Amino acid sequence: MLALESATVRFGKRTALDAVDLEVADHEIVCVLGPSGSGKSTLLRAVAGLRPLDGGRVLLDGVDQAAVPVHRRGVGLMFQDHQLFPHQDVAANVAFGLRMHGVPRAEREGRASELLDLVGLPGAGRRAVAALSGGEQQRVALARALAPRPKLLMLDEPLGQLDRSLRERLVVELRSLFGRLGTTVLAVTHDQGEAFALADRVVVMRDGAITQSGTPLDVWQRPASAFVARFLGFDNVVEATVTGSLADTVWGKVPVPEGSPEGRCDLLVRPAGVRIGAPDGGLRCTVGARTFRGHHVTVLLNPADGPALEAVCTLRDTPHEGAVVGVEFDPAETVVLSPAAQP
Repeated sequence: MLALESATVRFGKRTALDAVDLEVADHEIVCVLGPSGSGKSTLLRAVAGLRPLDGGRVLLDGVDQAAVPVHRRGVGLMFQDHQLFPHQDVAANVAFGLRMHGVPRAEREGRASELLDLVGLPGAGRRAVAALSGGEQQRVALARALAPRPKLLMLDEPLGQLDRSLRERLVVELRSLFGRLGTTVLAVTHDQGEAFALADRVVVMRDGAITQSGTPLDVWQRPASAFVARFLGFDNVVEATVTGSLADTVWGKVPVPEGSPEGRCDLLVRPAGVRIGAPDGGLRCTVGARTFRGHHVTVLLNPADGPALEAVCTLRDTPHEGAVVGVEFDPAETVVLSPAAQP
């Protein structure tokens, strides 16, 4: 449905989008993930026609959109701040796009009622926007974006202003809703959990370029670089040299999966692969800060040489701060990243 071919956007001397190639298939949910300034929102605005390209093309259903104005592209766009009209009630907000397209009143009202049911706000059409909670306003904004039946729905940090528990609940509902409607979605977010819960495919951006694209499971299990690994929240990343089944690191010899490429690389050790044992076994470390995470505890381990290691423990097995322990590594939880990858 959507194809970007060498899409380039510049702001003066800064390149916000650097010859990006991206495709989104019918009924696919793609989340673009990256830190602030990575180009993800610029990508969304370029697809919508809100930001002209300095190079490359945007195609929808195979048609170059260069000469197509924003309101003719058939895409829906939902922003982080909702941008609802406070002087209109909920139903009027949902039906706004339909009214702009000249849809008869009875049809507008029926479509608004149908969508409010879909997003979990049945009978809310006559409520004032100002009387809604943040989560309810989010649902109204979504219903408004869906009302004209866009061929592509684009979401810009859709849940960014909501508290975490509400975000976690809504993202599950959104994925279910899009699946029922068969909606094609391109969303941008900086929240890894949100992207991985919502997407069929995750695209990671850095400095205006795509650094990795794959299913949530692929990206989580096999980050393409030290940058991607750290952005996903993994801190146990060090330079290494792999020979056979071992990697030589500042933490000593770390076992790696069979068949790993040899030579210089960056090495990721997931916290689940840092095994804590008796002080006389493996890498000797001192237990530092402990952070309660609900079902487990994150433990910071400080070796005599090299950076700290993060490990996860059950509540019952968490060592005390200041304790001296030994650390061994599970090769199933180590990932050899691309050679000479830059952090």
